[in-house]
Amino acid sequence: MKILTMLRRLIPEFWDTDPDAGPYKSLFNYHRIWRLAIGLLAVVALVPLIVMTLIDYNVTRSSLESENLLRAARTTSNTRRAVSYFLDERKNALEYIVLQEDVGGLRDQQRLARVLDALMGSFSGFVDLGLIDGHGKQVAYVGPYQLQGRDYSNQPWLRRTLEKGAFTSGVFLGYRDVPHLIVAIRCLVDGEQYVLRATLDTEQFNNILGGLDLSGGGDAFLVDADGVLQTPSRWNGPVLSRTTLQIPEYSDTTHVLITRDQSDREFIVGYAYITDTPFILLLVKPTAELMKPWQTIRIELLWMLVVSIVLIMLVIVGVATYMVGKIYIADQTRARTLHHMEHTNRMASIGRLAAGVAHEINNPLAIINEKAGLVRDLFTYKKEYQHDERLIATIDSIIKSVERCGAITKRLLGFARHIDVQIEKIRFRDLTEEVLSFLHKEAEYRSIAIGLDIADDLPEFESDRGKLQQIFLNLVNNAFQAMSDGGKLSIAARRQGKDALLFAVSDNGCGIPEADRKRIFEPFFSTKKKRGGTGLGLSITYGLVQELGGEMSVESEVGKGTTFTITLPLRAQIKGA
Repeated sequence: MKILTMLRRLIPEFWDTDPDAGPYKSLFNYHRIWRLAIGLLAVVALVPLIVMTLIDYNVTRSSLESENLLRAARTTSNTRRAVSYFLDERKNALEYIVLQEDVGGLRDQQRLARVLDALMGSFSGFVDLGLIDGHGKQVAYVGPYQLQGRDYSNQPWLRRTLEKGAFTSGVFLGYRDVPHLIVAIRCLVDGEQYVLRATLDTEQFNNILGGLDLSGGGDAFLVDADGVLQTPSRWNGPVLSRTTLQIPEYSDTTHVLITRDQSDREFIVGYAYITDTPFILLLVKPTAELMKPWQTIRIELLWMLVVSIVLIMLVIVGVATYMVGKIYIADQTRARTLHHMEHTNRMASIGRLAAGVAHEINNPLAIINEKAGLVRDLFTYKKEYQHDERLIATIDSIIKSVERCGAITKRLLGFARHIDVQIEKIRFRDLTEEVLSFLHKEAEYRSIAIGLDIADDLPEFESDRGKLQQIFLNLVNNAFQAMSDGGKLSIAARRQGKDALLFAVSDNGCGIPEADRKRIFEPFFSTKKKRGGTGLGLSITYGLVQELGGEMSVESEVGKGTTFTITLPLRAQIKGA
């Protein structure tokens, strides 16, 4: 209601005017147009906005989900490489010892102890080191446990090491009753197989996963193919307990999938099988935690939509009100123009009447002129009057006044004769002199120099004399208004090709700014409204040129002057006649 009240104050004529009331009857129901404009503009503006918001909503959600999946895949791959590097580094260290050391000499406890010290100094995680013969007996051992002479012949890891040449075990308790894992390398001494076996501390192993920065309350841990935890898990418990998640199928590459647990909670799970080990890396993130930023984005989108709708509606209401108001004003202008046309028709009738009167006046003027001439002849031949200069001068004054009245009535007859469309052959020089005769006195008074540049071989052309008189009279009038006293006006004419003539009216007046040049032919546009300009002169002139089948253009520079150029056909092409 406040907005409507404000609009009523802004345009009271539009809002309060009855279409059938007032001096100028309106063609439309502006209340209805205003409501229809707002409705249509609202649909055109808001429907795309809402559609784009929904698209952005879905795209943003999909992008966030894709980003979470990519981040999970990237973290899983990086962690997989870190675990593989940790195990491969220690396996390569044992292989280096096998290549560089005399394996047979490693039976010596002191020498084996020096090797273990070197390993522990260079790599973290080593606990003990043992040499086992091909029958499974540990022939040499260095470490915190009493495992010298321990028999491993029935251990599966020993058989696999002898078969494959290297072995990395999962986490198990073994004789120590402490979670650990082993790395074993096969070696030959005098044709007899031995196994160099190292025990790794799970604490250093666990730190690889414990140091991960997992956003959204995620969890990363290692399991074996049976689902037994090889590292501690935040959600699934300590080492060697079982996970509730389903173990994914084997794959050489990293994969990410979305799954649910027994409580129907949704998780993003990244997994990777670590080559040549029993370990499977699982990275688990709850989807609800990862999508929390989306809740904030969704609220921001909603607020943006609401604010945008409010702003758009305000603009739509303002624009619709402004445009309908302009239409209303144009309608009122139309009505006033129609009344003006009626007035013009009346004036045309008066002009015809004046032309008739002028024609009737010509008859007594002719008699006066004849009788005055006769009296002058009589005075000239009679001796008593021929030397009376005052009397002769009086008679001459009467004759000149009659000639002046005749010229005035002739011009009136000329203009009155061309109110209706009438095609005739025209000499441009004669037409120019007729037009300038009406402005001759003003040009003398303001010291405006008028130059004519009309080619001598300019042919006669067919057109409507009355319209041409109005065209050039308007252009010369405009030039006079643009120039200060002492200005210069030039009217030029030449042939343009075979079938056209080119006319130019130039002045050295104030010129027209570039912004106004684009609009000077629009109805009611005027830069002289404060001086009584209506904005119709050039518009009417432009229309008359088009009616005659011609074209009109303008060139102007502020402070230097303006040139109007008109191109007309040699043979009349009256439009709408």
